[in-house]
Amino acid sequence: MKILVVGGGGREHAIIRALKQSPACTEIWCAPGNGGIGYDARCKDIKATDVEAMVAFAKAEQFDYVVVAQDDPLALGMVDALAAVGIPAFGPNKAAARIEASKVFAKDLMKKYGIPTAGYETFDDPARALEYIRAQGKWPVVIKADGLALGKGVLICEDEAQAEDGLKEIMLDKKFGASGNHVVVEEFLTGPEVSVLSFTDGKVVKPMVSSMDHKRANDNDTGLNTGGMGTVAPNPYYTPEVARRCMDEIFLPTIRAMQAEGCPFQGCLYFGLMITPDGPKVIEYNCRFGDPEAQVVLPLLESDLLTVMTACTGGALADTEVKFRDGAAACVILASGGYPVHYEKGKEITGLTDGQLPGAEDVTVYHAGTAVQDGRLVTAGGRVLGVTATADTLPAALEKAYAAADKIHFDKLHRRSDIGARALKALAAGK
Repeated sequence: MKILVVGGGGREHAIIRALKQSPACTEIWCAPGNGGIGYDARCKDIKATDVEAMVAFAKAEQFDYVVVAQDDPLALGMVDALAAVGIPAFGPNKAAARIEASKVFAKDLMKKYGIPTAGYETFDDPARALEYIRAQGKWPVVIKADGLALGKGVLICEDEAQAEDGLKEIMLDKKFGASGNHVVVEEFLTGPEVSVLSFTDGKVVKPMVSSMDHKRANDNDTGLNTGGMGTVAPNPYYTPEVARRCMDEIFLPTIRAMQAEGCPFQGCLYFGLMITPDGPKVIEYNCRFGDPEAQVVLPLLESDLLTVMTACTGGALADTEVKFRDGAAACVILASGGYPVHYEKGKEITGLTDGQLPGAEDVTVYHAGTAVQDGRLVTAGGRVLGVTATADTLPAALEKAYAAADKIHFDKLHRRSDIGARALKALAAGK
């Protein structure tokens, strides 16, 4: 099969590396891709959001299968447009992608079908939103832009001044464009967070191994929110008992709710969960693989990814095995200094050969923001590389990932030194 992966970051690189292991995968392309992905796939410089150009390219190149990995093209209906020209694709159609593309749609869906989530109200008027927040008088409070905002449209406000500033930023200054026309104001939940990616064909749901993301830029969960500074899998807070409750109370009800709404979800449905004192609740849905969650989940997948993906597209997931190996994985993100605000690009990256670490066993370097200039690998984004290691235990995986990260250098490199610390603490406490 000749395959195209749409996107150009670490998640897409993880998908490509996994797909390449399939005997059925004969040729693989990525659009737009990046410099480091170029070592593993042929790259074509087409914007992921340019649906028309992407579909024309897929048709001209006669791809057998397309994996739409990024949220924006899914929300824009790329899967629908590919289907219209007879090309099967992995990912939800436009109607189903609303589960991520509209926070209002997702929250209303949960309310209607009794899926546990934080209490909330939705607003299109900042003054009314602030009035509601004042009347609630509970702090902190969470304000979310309705639409897609590169994972950054969620504000946790500690007091009224922060709430007022947040509403102004999202709804009046339009920091996230039209995504801020509506907001969701919701109660602040407490408890450990868990990410669970799942494969679904619209009828059956098969969860992947759980993971734990680290969103803050600096150690001890301080600094600004980012797209993710590292991940570990599995998440020790996701016990068999929690997993059972999630399947019964959240995963299956969500799949059934989407069917009932006439927009069955096929592809990868990401459940962002909070394990509260009252049980697991949904913080958010994503309509695709998480980034950097994909970088720790896919290296543990034993089943053939292409077989599983085509089963999701073809409605045959019930008869398809989805198996993960025992053990653990850890991913440490190497970012540009100043990320997620201002950072420089074009810094030479040393320590890698053909994009990987020579001689590093059970270690993969996923390229998120790299380019090749004059034969040199250089930085080209905020998050630059994801260094992932697998091992029999989480402490061993973390040790391997950090030892590997130590061998990679570029000017102003920034990384967290405490990825997995919370998970290790939970393991030590017997969670």
